[in-house]
Amino acid sequence: MNAARNSYDVVVVGGGHNALVSAAYLARAGLSVVVLERLHHTGGAAVSVEPFAGQPARLSRYSYLVSLMPEQLMADLDLDVRLASRTTASYTPWTRGERSGGLLVERPEGEATRASFLDLTGGEEEYAAWEAFYGEVGKLAEAVAPTLMQPLPLERDVRALVDERIWSDVVEEPLGRAITRRFADDTVRGVVATDALIGTFASMDDPSLVQNRCFLYHLIGNGTGEWRVPIGGMGAVTDALARAAVDAGAEIVTGAGVGSITPGPDGAEVVWHDGDRQHSVTGRRVLSGVAPWVLRILLGEGEDPDTKPAGSQLKINFLLDRLPALRSGVDPAVAFAGTLHLAEDYSTIEQAYAAAAGGSVPDPMPGEVYCHSLSDPSILGDRAGSAHTLTYFGLHTPAGLFDADPGAKDVAVQRALASLDAVLAEPLADCLATDADGRPCIEAKIPQDVEKDLAMPGGHIFHGDLDWPWAPNRSRLETPAQQWGVQTGDASVLLCGSGARRGGAVSGLGGHNAAQAVLAEL
Repeated sequence: MNAARNSYDVVVVGGGHNALVSAAYLARAGLSVVVLERLHHTGGAAVSVEPFAGQPARLSRYSYLVSLMPEQLMADLDLDVRLASRTTASYTPWTRGERSGGLLVERPEGEATRASFLDLTGGEEEYAAWEAFYGEVGKLAEAVAPTLMQPLPLERDVRALVDERIWSDVVEEPLGRAITRRFADDTVRGVVATDALIGTFASMDDPSLVQNRCFLYHLIGNGTGEWRVPIGGMGAVTDALARAAVDAGAEIVTGAGVGSITPGPDGAEVVWHDGDRQHSVTGRRVLSGVAPWVLRILLGEGEDPDTKPAGSQLKINFLLDRLPALRSGVDPAVAFAGTLHLAEDYSTIEQAYAAAAGGSVPDPMPGEVYCHSLSDPSILGDRAGSAHTLTYFGLHTPAGLFDADPGAKDVAVQRALASLDAVLAEPLADCLATDADGRPCIEAKIPQDVEKDLAMPGGHIFHGDLDWPWAPNRSRLETPAQQWGVQTGDASVLLCGSGARRGGAVSGLGGHNAAQAVLAEL
């Protein structure tokens, strides 16, 4: 399929969710827009698939929850998307000598949460510390969230809105210091720390503060940080975005592998290939939904292995005939309804980091599990009521582990299963559904798979390390692109993906902010 024209106001490279957000906003504003997507479908990492032959379950293959997408953005684009809240925020099985149980955090927190902390720690102090810390984090989220769809604020302006202690804890010092200072229990410390490590390979004491930035992004969405389940799977979100873009007049061309972007005095030329022949199109502005590392290659700068991002995650999708029982005796519908933490005591997480940094697959393997079908049975098709999905997300599994040892993927999957079996009253294998060929319904993805499938360099789900969602105090904010955090070295080429300053996760912010910069310029 070719583009309908030779030139457009805006050419969008990539068809992920951010690219579709940009296209929808810009087409609604009356600009001519074309989206060029390498694959034969849009959605990027936010897609739903039926990975198991003969089973109707549609799983969110890569991205799996929505926390950062502003409700205002969804309203602006009239998105027909529903997001379900989870009644359980998290459940963390624990064992202390002869005692065992589970730390339950409800949403909203109630008496069961307080009693759960008391059962684990034997006193009221830890839950009081939890309430105080997350109360302060909530104030930080309330200050930052409204700025995400506005031009970048300066750091000092955000800092003036929040308490000095939480600013120091989250923004200035390695997060591990605040966690170990504020909390005494190893399990509680670990539950707090995990939000800093989703797709991020770092010690909690890393002086780069990459873990702090990851933590902030996971807790500021809409001022609450709530992670919600998209009804119909992640594909429902990107399908709605694609409809919004097309209904507004944008063109979407799939099977269009972009090979080069050449800036000129009045815009840029984009050359792409459809598998049979080469095409070119020009745009007054080109928006890049691909990772900045890939964009540099498209601009002719060549590959730089030293700056290539490296992801750190193990994603495993399961289909079960039934939910397994847990050793703690908790109702599986409660434990699996939110985030089920596995081997995520603070000390275990740090030991896992040290092992992975030393070239070994962690044992035990820290990770967390989600059961989306408890919140959204519709993804099971005619198996609703007789099956469940599970999603496992493993921490401290950097791409380098799998580059060094091709057998490391199998080892990592087995250790993930072992971490899950350690808290179950029955082996997960006894609950697994089988596909049409009699094979267990398990699909595992490491960073190398993500890179191969989606062309994300290094399989890094954020396109690279996250930035603070504000501008340093001495920033040059002279152009709209700079003001919105989407600039590149070429005035006619802007970032619209996860590599934009406020990109990362399923938020649409990179797309929204690039669109606003274009509208201010054209």
